[in-house]
Amino acid sequence: MSSRLSALVVLAVVAASCSSAVTESAEVDTPPSTAVESVDTPPEPGPPASIDPASVPRGEVRDFGPAPEVPEGEVSEEIAAAFDSLFGRGTLADIRTDEQNEALVTLGNSGDPRVAWVLMDLLRFTRGASDAQRLTDGANTLTNSDASTTSAWGDITDKLIAWDIPAPPGYTEIKKTIYSTVLPEWGALFEQSEAMDWRFVSWGGVRIDDRGFDMTDEPCNCIPAADNPTTESAAEATWLEDDDVVFGVVINGEARAYPRQIMEVREMVNDTLGGRDFAMPYCTLCGAAQVWFTDDVPDGVERPVLRTSGLLSRSNKVMYDLNTFSVFDTFVGDAQTGPLSEIGVQLNQHTVVTSTWADWKAEHPDTDVLIEELALGRDFDFRNNRDADGPIFPIGDVDPRLPIQEDVLGVLTDDGPIAFHVASALAALDRGETIEVDGIRILKSGSGVRAEDTDGNDLGGHQAFWFAWSQFYEDTTLWPAV
Repeated sequence: MSSRLSALVVLAVVAASCSSAVTESAEVDTPPSTAVESVDTPPEPGPPASIDPASVPRGEVRDFGPAPEVPEGEVSEEIAAAFDSLFGRGTLADIRTDEQNEALVTLGNSGDPRVAWVLMDLLRFTRGASDAQRLTDGANTLTNSDASTTSAWGDITDKLIAWDIPAPPGYTEIKKTIYSTVLPEWGALFEQSEAMDWRFVSWGGVRIDDRGFDMTDEPCNCIPAADNPTTESAAEATWLEDDDVVFGVVINGEARAYPRQIMEVREMVNDTLGGRDFAMPYCTLCGAAQVWFTDDVPDGVERPVLRTSGLLSRSNKVMYDLNTFSVFDTFVGDAQTGPLSEIGVQLNQHTVVTSTWADWKAEHPDTDVLIEELALGRDFDFRNNRDADGPIFPIGDVDPRLPIQEDVLGVLTDDGPIAFHVASALAALDRGETIEVDGIRILKSGSGVRAEDTDGNDLGGHQAFWFAWSQFYEDTTLWPAV
């Protein structure tokens, strides 16, 4: 392969990812409590909600065209030889020969669409124009596409996801070779696992945050998590405007607000509130802040410390445990690789309310809030800026019942997942109507909504964009039905 493809090994971390890279950036002995108090007294029941289906916006059906035929079983001898030429050394650092150049041509002309996954992984890091063209031409041939070099990675990866094209045998090791060549620290994350679908994982544009626990102020060329963040009272937080968005959490009667402009910079917090340890990932791309308890893991397991990996899965951040390098599904909360996956660690979730600061502090006057300094002097609003027109990373097909970035409150029940259209729910609650579905009661909290069961128990719901919730919970019920 020509020296041009050696540009693959140069990691140019740019601010075009799940967040911009930030270059400046205790365990609690209290036994965890199992009691979670209701935020407030349930209101008197009103009439059942009546929503006109015509008032609920509809999404668009995305047309990816017909999927190509896919062979089964092992790849051909020619493809296997090409893979060996490119990745057999376990590194891409010394790829410079005509033999490897020819291997790329062989892959592009192989007629096996599974190979397109590998070409797209290479294209994600390629900086040379001629190499990008070669990879694009090969992927176009394999998928019957006509993408340009500037859009091929997103366009073709979208098709591969939507068509559910399988990966070629040995794909995980190939992908590990590519990613660990770019950044060696990523190598520990890649592991063959039935739970982890590495096809969907891509570089988000930033490096891994692998700083030790409680190193909030340690500079890094990454998205720096905040551990045990400093807080102040609502009265002291004069820097917050009333209409600023916060993510509100109440645990065992203690309330805390996490301003969105801080979470845009940090994207991950490991914290303690109400005697419970938890991690809060925030995915700017999917509009979701979540709370995962980290103090109720199996005996003998150290409290997971969750970090941003710098990787994405269908436009959702990929988080991992700093102690074991086990990868977790951010939306589902299960360990999908590593030692914690082997013992089946599943984190439990708690409610996060998306609200304006004014309405949150009015409802919770005793709330505290993260201090302004944690934003590192930056004030992002990606929702109305970088990805205001939709996801900027591949997501494949999307359930067309709602627009891609419509807000829903996602809740898990014994009967399956259900998503409540936030705008419809707020409108109904403001009319004094009651929303109760399959034992789930939706209540207003701050300027947002939360879910509890009929006994007032927290159901761990959180707000997210529709595309994210529906792709991770494909069998979700939607309220109101449209």
